[in-house]
Amino acid sequence: MPTSFLEIVELPDGRIILRRAEDEEALVTLDFSADAKAFLQGHHLEVAKAMLNVGVQMAGRLAEGDMDHHEGPRVLH
Repeated sequence: MPTSFLEIVELPDGRIILRRAEDEEALVTLDFSADAKAFLQGHHLEVAKAMLNVGVQMAGRLAEGDMDHHEGPRVLH
């Protein structure tokens, strides 16, 4: 993916997206349930920012070949 500025935007419908600053198309979409938003007590935007920041960092490391790729099933918790 070419280098560009990314922005995190909360849409009117409550979804949070990561997109290129010069584009309207979402690269990643986060959609917190009402229960999750209640549990986070209004801090869902901060959690979304943290999740997306870590994801972008990991994508960068993958692109640079800094992470191992494992074959086979993976369990995500």
